[in-house]
Amino acid sequence: MNKNENSYPAPVSPKDFAAVMADTGNTLRYMAECGCRGFDCSQETLEQLKHLKKKKNPEIETLKTISADLRNCQRCKLCSSRTKIVFGAGNPNARLMFVGEGPGYNEDLSGQPFVGKAGQLLTKIIKAMNLTREQVYICNIIKCRPPGNRNPEPDEIKTCLPFLEKQIAAVKPEFICALGKIAAQVLLNSTAPISQLRGSFFDYKGIKLMPTFHPAFLLRYPEQKKAVWKDMKIIMGEMGYKI
Repeated sequence: MNKNENSYPAPVSPKDFAAVMADTGNTLRYMAECGCRGFDCSQETLEQLKHLKKKKNPEIETLKTISADLRNCQRCKLCSSRTKIVFGAGNPNARLMFVGEGPGYNEDLSGQPFVGKAGQLLTKIIKAMNLTREQVYICNIIKCRPPGNRNPEPDEIKTCLPFLEKQIAAVKPEFICALGKIAAQVLLNSTAPISQLRGSFFDYKGIKLMPTFHPAFLLRYPEQKKAVWKDMKIIMGEMGYKI
């Protein structure tokens, strides 16, 4: 029986192929760590495969491994305009994680999160909490700077969000501070404005999440610094720090 062209599967796009290859690489590395040495179908190998699901999720690895998966990422259109991927920085075992929207001009050049004027203000906020940047973990929803610092588009967020989720799983913070509307709405799957979300804890996969205004917003509206400091004091209280 002849088959027409509609009988064949659609070709895989380069972006989808890259994602499949990345996932395949993760699985093969994990199988190797579990002791698998080829597909010999021996009883030993079959037993190892049988118990894979009972072992640690291969996605929950180290930040180094997750960062390696992003190297030279071309999964979305932002790859064509970025200078550097901005993965994240800080303590890999931090109790508190700050999540922003995306890299800006200075972050794109340096490859480090929150190093421009907004980042300097975030550093002051962290210091006022009697913490240092080295004690917390800082990252963004997306890892590449949108042209002109525009808001990230839905397809860009969808493509990059799995890497943030892996970062959160690797760090295992007790608290997340979502900086700004986009970070808060994405993590909480909400359309509520940041002015309504901030000031209260929400549950994010068992983690206490506090939305607050983005430091860049505070540079334009410094009168809102009191509101952010109020949010930080709530976090400090929950963390058991002296206020």
